Amino acid sequence: MDDRWGLDHGTWSILVHLYPDADIPVVQLGIDETLTAEEHYELATRLRPLRDEGVLILGSGNIVHNLHSYSWGRHAVDPFDWAVEFETSVRACVDASDPGPVIRYETDLPGAALSAPTPDHFLPLIYTLAQRRDDDAVAWKVGGFDGGSISMLALQLG
Repeated sequence: MDDRWGLDHGTWSILVHLYPDADIPVVQLGIDETLTAEEHYELATRLRPLRDEGVLILGSGNIVHNLHSYSWGRHAVDPFDWAVEFETSVRACVDASDPGPVIRYETDLPGAALSAPTPDHFLPLIYTLAQRRDDDAVAWKVGGFDGGSISMLALQLG
């Protein structure tokens, strides 16, 4: 436990809107880059009992996050085809309660190399999916793309 650093932007930028009074305890998990996505999923399933204790488990990242391809500037740009295809594939797997291809995204989903060139923004989705119970409904709360290569898609389980 290290409280000297503060919260990462992926945590505070979400929580400031959900809990503007900062009146809840927060524990932020780091991503161990030495683990595979499969190992992250297995680790994340061990967090599932926390839901029964009333703990909110929030995964914040982007399903598609490629800043190298991002269209910088003040002009609207359509999302790249590879980004849409990847997001659509992820969404279909989640809707079908089939996390396997999402966990194996690097080999199983088209456009993964461009859509998730680094795992740090994608792996929070794996942690979120590991919390899913058989009776959990999926609600797609936010959608759309920014700069052609950043997906703003957000889901809620339960």
